[in-house]
Amino acid sequence: MPPHCDSLDGPVVSAARLALETDEVDLILPYVDADGEHELRDAFDRARKVRTLGGEARDVADRWFFETAVRVHRAGEGAPFTGLKPAGLDVGPVIPTAERALETGNLDELVDVLSAAVRSEVERRHGHAMALKQLAGKGLAEAREYVEAMLGLQVWAHGVYRQVMADPHSHSGAHKHD
Repeated sequence: MPPHCDSLDGPVVSAARLALETDEVDLILPYVDADGEHELRDAFDRARKVRTLGGEARDVADRWFFETAVRVHRAGEGAPFTGLKPAGLDVGPVIPTAERALETGNLDELVDVLSAAVRSEVERRHGHAMALKQLAGKGLAEAREYVEAMLGLQVWAHGVYRQVMADPHSHSGAHKHD
């Protein structure tokens, strides 16, 4: 996954920031699983106390709470925490499109972006394999190139299918259907 959940303008830090600003820990708790709730509540209470010192202490407390929230969130996904990423990173077209779909309730743009990307890649890989298929009868080297492209298309397509069917946030490769 792009560093969206780990970024300073991602959904986890945004919820953590709002929780601190409103003094409502419940705004960040949906982003962590039940196993991480106690740790995050404790971090929230500590950050609130330090924030009262103002200035740099407030900034440090906020940053520490954001890091804790993202770390606990990532742990719940079974993924490592590699630090906070800066705001404004290019996460590609899909994340913003998915966010708009969730905001508006309309999924057409998201389906179009994903479908176009898959179609383009299928056409490229298939076209490459078909061009090599025409040459496969010329010799062993050409036949091997075709087989590599043919199997490459099949393995890639299977990987795309498995990813589509994977459980959300699965970093372990678990799938709904195999």
